[in-house]
Amino acid sequence: MKVLIAPDSFKGGLTAKQAADAIEVGVLRAMPQAECVKIPMADGGEGTVSSLVEANHGELRHAEVTGPLGKPVKATYGLLDNGQTAVIEMAQASGLQYVDGSSIQAGQATTFGTGELMLAALDAGARRLILGLGGSATTDGGAGMAQALGVHLRNQAGDEIGFGGIALAQLDSIDMTTIDPRIAKADLLIASDVTNPLTGPNGAAYMFSQQKGADAQLQQQLDQNLAHYADIIAQALQIDVRNIPGAGAAGGLGAGLFSFTPGQIRPGVALVLEMTKLRQKAANVDLVFTGEGRIDEQTQFGKTPFGVALAAKQAAPTAPVVALAGSVGPTTGVIRPDGIDAVFAILPGVETLPVAIAKAAENLTRTAENITRLVIAKP
Repeated sequence: MKVLIAPDSFKGGLTAKQAADAIEVGVLRAMPQAECVKIPMADGGEGTVSSLVEANHGELRHAEVTGPLGKPVKATYGLLDNGQTAVIEMAQASGLQYVDGSSIQAGQATTFGTGELMLAALDAGARRLILGLGGSATTDGGAGMAQALGVHLRNQAGDEIGFGGIALAQLDSIDMTTIDPRIAKADLLIASDVTNPLTGPNGAAYMFSQQKGADAQLQQQLDQNLAHYADIIAQALQIDVRNIPGAGAAGGLGAGLFSFTPGQIRPGVALVLEMTKLRQKAANVDLVFTGEGRIDEQTQFGKTPFGVALAAKQAAPTAPVVALAGSVGPTTGVIRPDGIDAVFAILPGVETLPVAIAKAAENLTRTAENITRLVIAKP
């Protein structure tokens, strides 16, 4: 029996690789002779670097960059294709893990370190950049990223504006003459499933800045500043980024990438599926395991398990696709003939969250073993 194992991470408990390893242990307990094909997955956010490095036998690199609050942080990125392709998670440089959720920090957080991480990858020889958006602490429209790449964002006095979405109110002009020339030549793919515009009720500030610490007053101010930022970009670069789908991703980093780089946005799961060659590896499998921390009705909207299921069914239409989760909500629209066939919660009973996280690997292994035994027992 050939088994494809392609889970996302169980956030707070297991990385995608750890989850895949735990499922494999269960499968082999039930059928020691099974051939397991493990592909740790991601959706363009956390885990994308490790997933693509593992699938493509790449290497991890490290760089010290500017964190969202201006302090140095250590970030990791991946190199594939003999160093020609770099995989970057913006959260490694500009993520929520570096802030405490205060309004002051939400207004000041910068993507400068993300730009520095892009430059580090170019310095390492990469000519293709895959940039995953997600988990950002920022709402600066990618202004910090642009500054790191060499773009000058100036106020009326001709001085460089400061960091963060608050500082965008001072923006008066944009000077692109000193941007790193390698940016224009780079093949830049933006991995994101967010389709929100830059501004307005569904924009970066109103939809996402609250989780970064912004109160109602700051949300309004950030939205106004992003609108002003879009106006200056339109005047200077003749690009209207305000309503481009995905411009609001990662606190408006999408807008910055559309404005200052040749980046093209791709759905995160689709890009990872392509880069891991999951469809090819799923050919002739007899059983598919996927999963993540929670599966519910939202899983069908760009989440990893659903993307894995659709791709696997195309390659192996008769193979059952089983999704494992720490918790399961309503699954209307998730279980369907061309996708996920069944969803299982891995908890054996009522447990506190800390216990469930601590036992995630054990619970995954046990559940995968029992499901595999059921599949092989089928006449």
